[in-house]
Amino acid sequence: MSEQSIVPTERIERAILVLRGYRVMLDTDLATLYKVDTRVLVQAVKRNADRFPTDFMFQLNEDEAELLRSQTVILEKGGRGQHRKYLPYAFTEQGVAMLSSVLRSPRAVQVNIEIMRAFVRLRQMLQQNADLARKLAALEKKYDAQFKVVFDAIRQLMAPPAKPKRRIGFGSTQE
Repeated sequence: MSEQSIVPTERIERAILVLRGYRVMLDTDLATLYKVDTRVLVQAVKRNADRFPTDFMFQLNEDEAELLRSQTVILEKGGRGQHRKYLPYAFTEQGVAMLSSVLRSPRAVQVNIEIMRAFVRLRQMLQQNADLARKLAALEKKYDAQFKVVFDAIRQLMAPPAKPKRRIGFGSTQE
């Protein structure tokens, strides 16, 4: 693939979240990638609502939006017009694919191609990890407990690293 990417792959991969059991991208992230206002994206979707069933797109509830807000800085502090007037929309892989039919710009088409490739890479990585886990379980059954320590160590290496918890509040200078 000698083509130059118009959006960094890492940027797309960071924007893919898991909500309600779906891998999704939020309307704000998609609008940024397409270089359109979020309200323009949402208007285009609402004008074509029949193309976006609930397994393609859904609106977050207040708890989900608050959880995302607390995990990421998606709202700026203060000022009029800084906060969203509606809850964000989440688009599944199929919903993102459908967006290219309602946002008809050449950039939308190119960005969608790159997003689809990112979703495929993510699926492949998850499948490879699942295959590796199955093979490890088969080996563990085949060999007795003498290798249990080795298998446990391999499982720990396969596990995603735990995110360190940030301390909240003020600490003493002696910590």
